[in-house]
Amino acid sequence: MESKLKNILFDLGGVLVRLDAGRCYRAFAQIGIPHAEDVLHSEQGMTLVRRLETGGIGEEDFYGEVRRLTGRGASDEEIRWAWNQFLVDVDDRKKLRLLSLRRRYRVFLLSNTNVMHWEYACQKLFPLRGFGVDDYFHGVFLSYELGLAKPDKAIFEAALRLAGLKAGETLFIDDLKANCDAARATGLRTWQNLHDNDWLNENDLFE
Repeated sequence: MESKLKNILFDLGGVLVRLDAGRCYRAFAQIGIPHAEDVLHSEQGMTLVRRLETGGIGEEDFYGEVRRLTGRGASDEEIRWAWNQFLVDVDDRKKLRLLSLRRRYRVFLLSNTNVMHWEYACQKLFPLRGFGVDDYFHGVFLSYELGLAKPDKAIFEAALRLAGLKAGETLFIDDLKANCDAARATGLRTWQNLHDNDWLNENDLFE
């Protein structure tokens, strides 16, 4: 018999935060970097983002590497602004649902992200009627702080250990199949969010 659901682990991008890569690349073009998509999708670019998301480099180093890879002289502030345009919004209905779920379950966030995106989400996207991140989640686990990233099973094991959760009592919601597969291999229940608001409209998901 399956254990009673007690905990929920949410991914950030594509589950809570609506993303728009095209918006980000257009923003880079506005600051004089018209080929940002090609650079970020190159092997060097993907390695750079991965290092940023696992704490291998800091914010200042990231800006410098973007300038080096693109050959353009955009300022730190301009690069940060363009980079954060990848994150669009968090639907108010999701924030209200998180508040409701927290009354019934222990609710956590587990995300592959970086300091710029996380600070932007906290300051600009999550606030609602005086509520903020600390009101939605009992705990937050971020790849750049843990030095681990999905789909590595180690990040799920770390989150479970740090929060004192049992995998069989915990539901993990993510938009990527590879991450759900890795979570399931750790013993977590999983649900893949294929479209932005799927989990919000799935009435039986938390029963």
